[in-house]
Amino acid sequence: MPIYVGIAIAVVVIAVGIVITARRNSEIRKRGLEASATVTRIEEEDHTDADGSLSATTYAYYVTYRTQDGRTVEARLGSGKSVDNQIGAGWAGDLRVGSTLNVLYLPDKPGYVIPVRK
Repeated sequence: MPIYVGIAIAVVVIAVGIVITARRNSEIRKRGLEASATVTRIEEEDHTDADGSLSATTYAYYVTYRTQDGRTVEARLGSGKSVDNQIGAGWAGDLRVGSTLNVLYLPDKPGYVIPVRK
């Protein structure tokens, strides 16, 4: 397979992912319920360039919250710039395991939440 075909496929996959995330976040902002959440874990992932050198580090934040019907849920908050864009750059340095913040969630899809904008 020529390299340009592989690049084109990668671009399409990334674009589809961006559209899906944007739609999901928009749906949560429109009809999401608010809850207080606690950061339960933070996963760090290093990304490397083709030559093996470190190009970026992203973080996946997981929070636990209680839904209005009493369920306790652990959900992914987000990672890297996607979360910075939602609640403002520089917030990640303030979040640690045990930190609290308000989130929006969908009762029928509680495994992904977005932070309430400041």
